[in-house]
Amino acid sequence: MGLCSPYFLLPFSFPWEISRRDSSRPFSDFDVSFDVSFDGNFDVIIVGAGAAGLYAALCLPATWRVALITKDDLTRSASDWAQGGIAAVVAPDDSPPLHIEDTLRAGVGLCDPDAVSFLVHQAQGCVESLVALGVGFDRRGSDLALTREAAHSRSRVLHAADTTGRAVVTTLMDQVQQRPNITVLAQSLVLDLWLVGEGADRRCRGVQVLRQQRVGWLSAGAVVLATGGGGQVFAQTTNPTLSTGDGVAIGYRAGAVLRDLEFFQFHPTALMHPEASCFLISEAVRGEGAQVLDAQGDRFLFRYHPDGELAPRDVVSRAIFQHLQSLGTPQGHVFLDLRSIDPDRVRYRFPNIIQVCQQWGIDLFQEPIPVAPAAHYWMGGVATDLQGQTSVVGLYAVGETASTGVHGANRLASNSLLECLVFGQQLKHLQLPAALPPLPPPLPVQSLSMDQWDPDRTWMQDIRQALPQTMWQSAGICRDAVTLEAAIVQVEGWRSDFAQLRLSQALGAIVPGQDVDLINAPDNGTLRQWVELGSLLEIGALILKSAAFRQESRGGHYRLDYPETQVSWRVHTLVQGDRWFCSDPLASPEAEA
Repeated sequence: MGLCSPYFLLPFSFPWEISRRDSSRPFSDFDVSFDVSFDGNFDVIIVGAGAAGLYAALCLPATWRVALITKDDLTRSASDWAQGGIAAVVAPDDSPPLHIEDTLRAGVGLCDPDAVSFLVHQAQGCVESLVALGVGFDRRGSDLALTREAAHSRSRVLHAADTTGRAVVTTLMDQVQQRPNITVLAQSLVLDLWLVGEGADRRCRGVQVLRQQRVGWLSAGAVVLATGGGGQVFAQTTNPTLSTGDGVAIGYRAGAVLRDLEFFQFHPTALMHPEASCFLISEAVRGEGAQVLDAQGDRFLFRYHPDGELAPRDVVSRAIFQHLQSLGTPQGHVFLDLRSIDPDRVRYRFPNIIQVCQQWGIDLFQEPIPVAPAAHYWMGGVATDLQGQTSVVGLYAVGETASTGVHGANRLASNSLLECLVFGQQLKHLQLPAALPPLPPPLPVQSLSMDQWDPDRTWMQDIRQALPQTMWQSAGICRDAVTLEAAIVQVEGWRSDFAQLRLSQALGAIVPGQDVDLINAPDNGTLRQWVELGSLLEIGALILKSAAFRQESRGGHYRLDYPETQVSWRVHTLVQGDRWFCSDPLASPEAEA
């Protein structure tokens, strides 16, 4: 019997049973119980339960045993926060070549034309699939309603009010819960990949998981990283608290090739309120006609770009940043004015934004919304081909964790949810090997005492606050060599200190295949804090070094000391281990378009 058979039992087990959700219950009532053991072997393990992970799980063969692991629960993901919509060519005045051209132009010469073409041509089929599953997109009569967002030449963005991500993810979650072959492991932290073999025979064989003070190992024929982005590495971000770059950090430690990590998109319009988090005010608001004003009521964006509010995101974010600098208020904000839009249209399209603004005492029908840029989307990630395969055999990546080549140096608005679907469905072509390398021999469960934790916890809390501030100041909207190099020294020092923590030393010594119970361990929230801080320190160093490596300005990467875009830098930045290098030169934008 092959190791990838669902009936092959590993010599260890987790005391976890996943309760299936009653379809009549709301997802806020989703629960997980852990009373009955199951064997730890799967055909495919998916790490992350946003749109990419959920859709990938649904596209895998129904006969395969699939584990869907999330460190939170199925109601929380960055996809759930996506407001704008999904870009797709469905209107008669639109065409795939126009969508391709818009995407390539936004990517500033670093898009993979084949990947972009594939994305665009697969879009309509994915939209039809979502409609068939029950996603309630807005309509005008019998037709799907479309809006235009920045840098799009046509109205091609489908939406469900201003909570499109929630509509998509909720539908996908419901479908996942109806699939008996999919086991959901919530509140579970993947620490690292289980790698076996050496050299050309080296491959991913599963994952190491931390759950309820137990560290264990799950085996699979393939592992898919779908953990989303890493916006929490910056002090100002529209990302939820779970977006700590775990998948990219895990891939990096496994030796996977990473690509274009310096390119981080800063959304120009996040709500700025002294008591509120950086809630995203959707690009669709400007697409519907909202105006960006400064404190004097000046519609200043047209001085920076002829498209004004509808210029690419990096242009608008940098224009706001530079305008505030010129006014002597670099920590200030500008205003987003919706009063030029018909009020009934605003109520129909943006009910969630209205509600959040009201929560903070802002009546957007009577006054503009204070906004400023915030870290939003990571164009870089674990490099993959069109099937999601990384450079590590048996390891795949999808969604924001992956670098598929479709975004280049700057993502076109509403191509992100589309990417999750298009490349998530590619996993239906995944083929498991007939035979897998043998696993280590059975080992007895060990216990590990974790006394004297408090000093480590205090240090972690301090660094968790300091790191995002350092990253925002050194690798935010505008960068330069002096601040980047100083930040690299600082973050590398923190990484070294993190590696010396008692928990880091103890968990790092666990033998692959060895289950370990943590005795007198800190609570699960603190264990998660340790995992996430490790990821943030890892990706912080990677972003800083990649930003220092690319000596030009392009898309989401702007260097004050290298303000021009250089033809010689029409290459991808590649990272593997301690090596930073460039891809072969890419075709010119003119050739791509």
